[in-house]
Amino acid sequence: MSETSAGSLFVVSTPIGNMGDFSFRAVEILKSVSLILAEDTRHTKGLLARYEISTPMSSYHEHNEAKTTPAIVARLSTGESIALVSDAGTPLLSDPGARLVSACTEAGIAVVPVPGASALLAALVASGIDASKFTFFGFLTRTGADRRDALDEITAMRHTCVLYESPNRLASTLGELEQRGNGDRQAAVAREMTKQFEEVRRGTVGELRTYYEDNPPRGEIVVVLSAASVRVPEDAVVRERVRALRASGMSSRDAAARVASELGVSKRVAYQMAQESREGE
Repeated sequence: MSETSAGSLFVVSTPIGNMGDFSFRAVEILKSVSLILAEDTRHTKGLLARYEISTPMSSYHEHNEAKTTPAIVARLSTGESIALVSDAGTPLLSDPGARLVSACTEAGIAVVPVPGASALLAALVASGIDASKFTFFGFLTRTGADRRDALDEITAMRHTCVLYESPNRLASTLGELEQRGNGDRQAAVAREMTKQFEEVRRGTVGELRTYYEDNPPRGEIVVVLSAASVRVPEDAVVRERVRALRASGMSSRDAAARVASELGVSKRVAYQMAQESREGE
């Protein structure tokens, strides 16, 4: 099916706090489409009322997206245009919508972004930390290997990192980063961006961990971390880490890749040590 015979899916950014951060184009789009897909219709209802938008709404969230996506694509295929919004900010950034966008692209339906507010970008530009290159991690998983891998990746990252965190886990996450050797790394914690109690607190990871242990935060939080400094670990440290990974059952190649990421050494050196460890078994 060609895109010209179908409607369009508009991915519309909404305010993250200040209701004035809503574009004229976004209002026009939401008034013109057949349906607005909202993460929480009760929440979005207030925004629509503020801008006198009477377009029908339907819930679209992580618990029903698999079930409802085919019907939405079918409506778009008949020529209707539909808008997707999240509770705040830009959809798909730690919010539902990726499944629908993927289904639309596969069906040849135009996906049209309507840019606007983003807590990620607001925090990044206010942090004072280099924004020329960054990696966005979203919300880290709470436990398990995926969380450890993400923290290890952040520790080794040679450019800026941005992540979302809940207020009750902020201090512990900063503590985990500090335990991995990031205590002196420059960081910023942006809280309640564009809202009444907006705050950007800057310092080292260790300083921020101490502060938020004594002053538990509230609201929505974005953490921005500067690039990790280049550290050259001693051969003994690299060799011991390689041996530990090999002992856990990891192959020489995988152990070398992990150590290179964690400790910032070349894969060639790490692989050579992994091979030496294998020969000594």
